[in-house]
Amino acid sequence: MRAGLAILLFALAMAVPAWGKFLVETSSLTVTSPDSLKGSYDSAIGNFGVPQYGGTLAGTVIYPLKGADGCIPFAESFKPSKNGGRPVFLLLDRGGCYFALKAWNAQLAGAAAVLVADNKVETLITMDTPDEGKLSELVANITIPSALIEKKLGDKLKGALSSEEMVTINLDWRESLPHPDERVEYEFWTNSNDECGPKCDAQVEFKSNFKGVAQLLEKGGYTQFTPHYITWYCPTAFIDSKQCKSQCINGGRYCAPDPEQDFTTGYDGKDVVLENLRQLCVFKVAKEAQRPWVWWDYVTDFQIRCPMKEKLYNSECAEKVITSLSLKLEDVRTCMGDPEANADNPLLKAEQDAQVGTGTRGDVTILPTLIINQRQYRGKLDKGGVMKAICSGFEETTDPPVCLSEGVETNECLVNNGGCWKNPNLNITACKDTFRGRVCHCPLVNGVQFQGDGYTSCEAMGLGRCKVDNGGCWHETRGDVTFSACLDSEVKGCQCPEGFRGNGVDSCVDIDECKERTKCQCADCHCDNTWGGYDCHCSSDDLLYMREHDTCISKLISLVGWVVSFIVLAGMAVLAVGGYVIYKYRLRSYMDSEIRAIMAQYMPLDSSNDINQHLQEEA
Repeated sequence: MRAGLAILLFALAMAVPAWGKFLVETSSLTVTSPDSLKGSYDSAIGNFGVPQYGGTLAGTVIYPLKGADGCIPFAESFKPSKNGGRPVFLLLDRGGCYFALKAWNAQLAGAAAVLVADNKVETLITMDTPDEGKLSELVANITIPSALIEKKLGDKLKGALSSEEMVTINLDWRESLPHPDERVEYEFWTNSNDECGPKCDAQVEFKSNFKGVAQLLEKGGYTQFTPHYITWYCPTAFIDSKQCKSQCINGGRYCAPDPEQDFTTGYDGKDVVLENLRQLCVFKVAKEAQRPWVWWDYVTDFQIRCPMKEKLYNSECAEKVITSLSLKLEDVRTCMGDPEANADNPLLKAEQDAQVGTGTRGDVTILPTLIINQRQYRGKLDKGGVMKAICSGFEETTDPPVCLSEGVETNECLVNNGGCWKNPNLNITACKDTFRGRVCHCPLVNGVQFQGDGYTSCEAMGLGRCKVDNGGCWHETRGDVTFSACLDSEVKGCQCPEGFRGNGVDSCVDIDECKERTKCQCADCHCDNTWGGYDCHCSSDDLLYMREHDTCISKLISLVGWVVSFIVLAGMAVLAVGGYVIYKYRLRSYMDSEIRAIMAQYMPLDSSNDINQHLQEEA
């Protein structure tokens, strides 16, 4: 039986569409010293550990004198405190043991990251995790990032270190995942099987831990999540075999390996395929009800209420969970269709098609697989690590609040204001914290947009700017008098008001018009300077100061002038009124005569002779 199982498992493993597009996900590695090696290089992200998606990590490279393959624990410590306080990147040789074991031993010795130098000239490959049970348990505890570098670069780094040169490197994951817009699209390729060892345990734990964050992002419209399930198909030669019938549905089209790898006991592969299909339908029905996040409730509740080890992994238990979540059970059943039919199932067929990579995304061949913005996530399936990866997929400045929370990222605006412009008077800043770091963008305050480079200057622009910190212009109040260099009629800039001079920003200084002899300069004038102006008066009480002409005139002359002007104006008014009365009288007389003449043509009038005589006289 075991031999037959092995043959079938091999056949199932080979009976998948001919994928051939496995993409290596990379991060940028920059050598900052020595000068001879300065430059940027590609490195392949390992399928274990926790890559710092969206961030960077700088450290000093050390190549151990003994055990450079990292296959046995290091006797010496590589902690920063023993290496000048800098994080240590341990450079190790490829070969001798699993990649993950090298990373585990480096982590135990205090390294902040692991660089594995390839031992042959080839294109970069992805360092994967082993399937061995004992080592798989260690993999779950690896928390440092790891990267594979090409042999050529590894040899150069070793050469510099052998010459006792200090080698410093910056690992950069900020561009490892695309971040085109304000929404992240991600998909999780998983399995409902909970008895496949450490990998199944990791998936169960991840779904439970990540549920809250996933639902928060989905409800807020920040993400678009889609679950997926890998299925295999049975080779034609095995379709009628007992083994294939127990592992597949729909005439051998959709299969899953036996959970216990024993056909005689426990659950069959077809049980797993059916539950995978049910979970796909739960998502479909929930999405149609505009509640796609309910999928997370279903899978976590199913794991708790219907585990394989308690023999509750069945449709009866699953449907109780569906009902408890207020989903339409009949819709889920209809979606699943008939598993005994010798025909395609639309959902499962679509899943097989989706396994083939497109664009920048490689084929999906292993479980679990997380794809974010069409790039495969590398590293440990961990809530914190995945959260950082998703947050790095948002366009700069569109990060949701959860991505800027403490513990997820460091607020770079808290230290020296991120090097951006700041107005201490209003306590406003151009520094905007983002998941990847910070950006310096001039702010919008009370409807007024500040403009500038964001680093050294930001200036209020547009209407209403004077209401926000006086538009950044000078202003001063003395007693009940206030002067300002900000003009509401201007959309930008500062200009000292009349009576002052200066740049209008830092200061405006009062002009002493009296001292500078620019005002109040007539022979009979006496000048007294005031703040923002001047006071000019005549030397005699009989004189009156005319400001627009800067001269003093006699008050008597002025009074006579006003009287004469009044008489002239009054005379002109009388003449105008008389003329208007005469004009109205003449106009009325003319109109009366015209009307009487018209009426005489249509009716006899006693005085017609008089009228004719009158008309003749008028003529």
